[in-house]
Amino acid sequence: MKAAVFYGTGDIRVEEVEKPKIKEGHVLVEVKACGICGTDMHIYSGGMGPSAVEPPTILGHEFAGRVVEIGDGVSDIDVGDNVAIDPNIYCGHCHYCRMGKVHLCENLKNIGVILNGGFAEYCLVPQSQAYKLPPNMPYEVGAMVEPLACCLHGTDLAQIKPGDSVVILGGGAIGLIHAQLARLAGASSIIISEPSQGRRQLAERLGFDMLIDPTGCDVKARVETLMRYGADVVIEAAGLAKTARQAFGLVKNGGTVLQFGVVDETAEIQLKPFEIYQKEIKWIGSFINPYTHARALELLAKGRIEVLPLITHRYSLDNMEVGLKPDKRGDRVKAMVII
Repeated sequence: MKAAVFYGTGDIRVEEVEKPKIKEGHVLVEVKACGICGTDMHIYSGGMGPSAVEPPTILGHEFAGRVVEIGDGVSDIDVGDNVAIDPNIYCGHCHYCRMGKVHLCENLKNIGVILNGGFAEYCLVPQSQAYKLPPNMPYEVGAMVEPLACCLHGTDLAQIKPGDSVVILGGGAIGLIHAQLARLAGASSIIISEPSQGRRQLAERLGFDMLIDPTGCDVKARVETLMRYGADVVIEAAGLAKTARQAFGLVKNGGTVLQFGVVDETAEIQLKPFEIYQKEIKWIGSFINPYTHARALELLAKGRIEVLPLITHRYSLDNMEVGLKPDKRGDRVKAMVII
């Protein structure tokens, strides 16, 4: 089969590899669509550090496809079913799993990071990680279940309430999903700060009208004009050290800063502990998608979250490396590999 194999920083090769053999408790998925995540880009560029992945491996953890073979012991999934994949596999017996915090599992294995993933024609997946899609759901929408599930976890942690004010730093796919979830949670005011005009225009088409171009104004002053005391919740969705620091100047006293974006693991910011103490700020990290995959699928199946407009760039396996590199024009929102 054809697959895009990651060999190291800046080195991914499309080549023929052996098709996975079915085994007990697993399903063989013919991959139809696989999103390019910020995590994939960080791994490709070396920003995740050498311990993140052991090459050679096949990346791609946001994917959907059709089941073409099932192993012994598989139930409730049949050949021909369309499925979305939860890539995160927990051991179930470590300290964190037994505490109900499975996403912090000491033995966590990720399809598309540690295990071979969806940038390939076929992927072998444990039955537990496959979620059946409604028959009429496009594969591209199914591939967006995983990023939505991660954003749902962040929304749960931020505890956005009806009437809350929310600032989102970054108007890419993740930022625009967070904006839609904040709206569903009842936020009365949602500001999106995003330098790309194309992304701001997309946000406007999705119904968001409080938009800031951070390259042309003082973001803090603009937020204080629109939200007198600052925001109840600030979500960092750009994955940049400068926006991670900026978030603390935008949150109101007693508010919450949600660090969602994947910042280069070597990056540092300057922060005064007194600032957190005096303003009683909650600073929360959000990591992957514990127990949120089924909810994300329901939201997409019922049309409560729009994801197709977010997919602005589509690539084949042969030219997918373009999507792993920085977008110089800045108009790419979500890139999808169509297989």
